[in-house]
Amino acid sequence: MKNVDVIQILKDCDALLEGHFLLSSGMHSNRYVQCAKVLRFPDQAEKVLSTVVEKIKDLDIDLVVGPAMGGVVVSYELGRQLGKEAIFTERKDNEMQLRRGFEVKPGDRIIIAEDVVTTGKSTKETKKVLEAMGGVVVGVACIANRTKDDIGMPIYSAIDLDITVYEADNCELCKEGKIELVKPGSREFKELKK
Repeated sequence: MKNVDVIQILKDCDALLEGHFLLSSGMHSNRYVQCAKVLRFPDQAEKVLSTVVEKIKDLDIDLVVGPAMGGVVVSYELGRQLGKEAIFTERKDNEMQLRRGFEVKPGDRIIIAEDVVTTGKSTKETKKVLEAMGGVVVGVACIANRTKDDIGMPIYSAIDLDITVYEADNCELCKEGKIELVKPGSREFKELKK
């Protein structure tokens, strides 16, 4: 697929949100990427992720692994387009695990699939699990890359986004007090800082 306008697809699917958001890192942001809004449309997911497949198709991948929740559909679609097995890790007792009889064989070359990479927390936890089983993680493939940090592996994204984030105690949006703080992500954590 050629000439995919990822930003336009995100906007058309209401996946690029504007407001006041509490991120799983505890930071605040004025924009949020809700990839589930794109992934609910299989044809749009196919288009967006085809741009990632173009970047990773020559990496000699054996397996696609997505951390639940955000990486499940992404891993499936990448696996479908690459013709590779797609599985997922999930949290049990707050620890990332490979369950449901899924296996990684020693030497398997693996791409981790994510919807959005922000801090890389789930990606790094998944990498640790896969490498402990003898897998070789060659990178992470995602719809949106928001990180500015080195997460210890290459990132292959459909789009790189530069979104302003604020420390919770120094948030301009909180100071203005006009927009309610909301937590749109799936990861649970203890308190909602304002």
